[in-house]
Amino acid sequence: MNLPVAELHIHLEGTLEPEMIMSLADKHSIDLPYSSIDELRAQYEFSNLQSFLDLFYANMLVLRTREDFYEITMAYLQRAHASGVRHVELFFDPQAHVERGMDLRDVIAGIRDALSEAQDRWGISHKLIACFWRHAPASEALELLRLMIAQKHEIDGIGLDSSELGFPPELFVEVFDLAREHGLHVVAHAGEEGPADYIWQALDLLKVERVDHGIRCLDDEKLVQRLVAEQMPLTVCPLSNIRLRAVDTMADHPLPSMLEAGLKVSVHSDDPAYFGGYMDANFASLMKAFNFSTEQLARLARNSFESSFIDDSAKSERLAEVEAWVSQR
Repeated sequence: MNLPVAELHIHLEGTLEPEMIMSLADKHSIDLPYSSIDELRAQYEFSNLQSFLDLFYANMLVLRTREDFYEITMAYLQRAHASGVRHVELFFDPQAHVERGMDLRDVIAGIRDALSEAQDRWGISHKLIACFWRHAPASEALELLRLMIAQKHEIDGIGLDSSELGFPPELFVEVFDLAREHGLHVVAHAGEEGPADYIWQALDLLKVERVDHGIRCLDDEKLVQRLVAEQMPLTVCPLSNIRLRAVDTMADHPLPSMLEAGLKVSVHSDDPAYFGGYMDANFASLMKAFNFSTEQLARLARNSFESSFIDDSAKSERLAEVEAWVSQR
């Protein structure tokens, strides 16, 4: 029995595997700068966040139809099911698709088709979160959010992602204010490559309910104390941190220190097609480096469900699954 978990930090476009990229390119008669899957995979060596984003945005151009978004979402959910994921709060980047002329109704409908099917087939519950690019003008995010609200698109929350350094959360206050006014959940990437101050801004200016990444909080003891006191969720992505050079090796990863400090951390896969694995691979890598105890693993799983946006009744059901897992160890 796999450890039951909630996946709260997962970018749909980051689950686009090389085989699917090549298949969709062929389907849509798109000329790619790679002649084979092996040549494409050879591009998956990154020196920092930006080097990854350049490839990430280029590859997603193969997503053209509602059926494509269904296909990529279903492929992820099948892998997630095999990895023990019981609830997912899926990120997608609306700007990436709108700017190339796609109708958001097709994008969201394709994603939701797959989410609904996975709930029926495997019992995976879900939320859908639209992440805005921090490297693009905040006015663009605000305009798109207004459109999504006016057109009543089915999203459950908003987030903030893409290039972190040089694009502090304070630029997006108006966007997040609007989202909260309309009852949307709010999360934001902060403290991955950016400084601890970006986490303070996400908390105080954006008023986020959850911080994505947040590993730089350890640079600021006062911030750690606040995060512990408030039990603010931090969605940590170990393999991502290694592949993007935010952390040198898994043995150097701060997750054990974060757990020991009492921070509400949980484990997620971020962009698994690019970073070496899905939830099961992240936990396997952590176990190899740290040999976590059953209780430590259970705490990470409990944290994931407690950090989610499902209601209390659903949380209780999922937490009971964690206890059943513990009892079988």
